[in-house]
Amino acid sequence: MIKRIFDFVFSLVVLLLIFPVLILVSFLIIMNSKGGVFYKQIRVGRYSKDFKILKFRTMHVNADKMGLLTVGGRDSRITKIGYYLRKYKLDELPQLINVFIGNMSFVGPRPEVRKYVKLYSDEQVKVLNVKPGITDLASIEFRNENELLSNQKDPNQYYIDVIMPHKLKINLKYIENRNLVKDVGVIVKTFKAILK
Repeated sequence: MIKRIFDFVFSLVVLLLIFPVLILVSFLIIMNSKGGVFYKQIRVGRYSKDFKILKFRTMHVNADKMGLLTVGGRDSRITKIGYYLRKYKLDELPQLINVFIGNMSFVGPRPEVRKYVKLYSDEQVKVLNVKPGITDLASIEFRNENELLSNQKDPNQYYIDVIMPHKLKINLKYIENRNLVKDVGVIVKTFKAILK
């Protein structure tokens, strides 16, 4: 209950504070490429329920049909403004709306698409017992994930065999010891990682 109150109040306050930034980013996206401002994707949330995650659109329209993983910082599907939105994690800002309405939290395992969740073991599926988050310790450790994938012959298989299991291991450990103080620590670490 305390975590939900924190998420609700903090997301509302942040949304109000950054509203001008949201408007500016929306304008830049519209001016930079054809398509809508937001990108909505079905992800798997708490208790394995699907929900629509919100992001600022950073790719050309229908680019996700060419693959779910983004490979390298200069993936040709990414728009010019999209490169910078991704670099500074600004594309994630609309997820504050997800936090506000309650299908995400500030801190929690990053939500996956169903394609990858189907590969979870009985142990790994326990990450779905908590709300997914905007950030987590796994995201901080793998902040250069796109570059890692760009160096692989088969990025999708490398993600499945190496990155995904390691992320899940980190998140399972988080679930065992989570509390609001640690969540604030993860948020601080996330900002530090972005500013590096």
